Amino acid sequence: MHPQTLSRSGAQSLSVVALCAALMAVLGLIPKIDLPFGVPITLQSLGVMLAGCLLGGWRGFQALALFLLAVAVGLPLLSGGRGGIGVFMLPSVGYLVGYAFAAGATGLIMGWLPRSNPKQAALSAFIASLLGGVLLLHAMGIAGLVLVAKMTPLQALWLDLAFVPGDLLKAGLCALVVHSVAKALPDWPLGGRA
Repeated sequence: MHPQTLSRSGAQSLSVVALCAALMAVLGLIPKIDLPFGVPITLQSLGVMLAGCLLGGWRGFQALALFLLAVAVGLPLLSGGRGGIGVFMLPSVGYLVGYAFAAGATGLIMGWLPRSNPKQAALSAFIASLLGGVLLLHAMGIAGLVLVAKMTPLQALWLDLAFVPGDLLKAGLCALVVHSVAKALPDWPLGGRA
């Protein structure tokens, strides 16, 4: 490959990663719903699902890691205008740290599933979002509740169930977005693969 092509590809990849991190910040502008155990309901888990499905595992992970770095240095990008290193010491830490890993897992799963037409891509996005964006993200969130909030695993699991209906809707919304992207941009490398 010609070096100029390589740098153009790298610049495109960086642009898409930064754009997805910015999407997470925009989703943070939508008001959160506070729950009594310290973990709010936000729309940002949709961004996790979209990052994985649209960018693939590695770039989805990078986009969310960039977003979390921006939050850690103090940018108020989390829903409700929260930011700073202190948010990583709250009961929601498992969900926050899980954002990057869930996006990566969602992207890897999306890359393994069929996506040769918009309907297949949408179904694959729904499945990938359920496994990475719901199952893995919730598992990490439960671990955070156990470690930081000192809950028993069973208590944390019961509390986590409050997020499941909304996240199932977000997985469906992600599938609709992926369907639209697959229809409008058939050459888009869903799941990070051409």
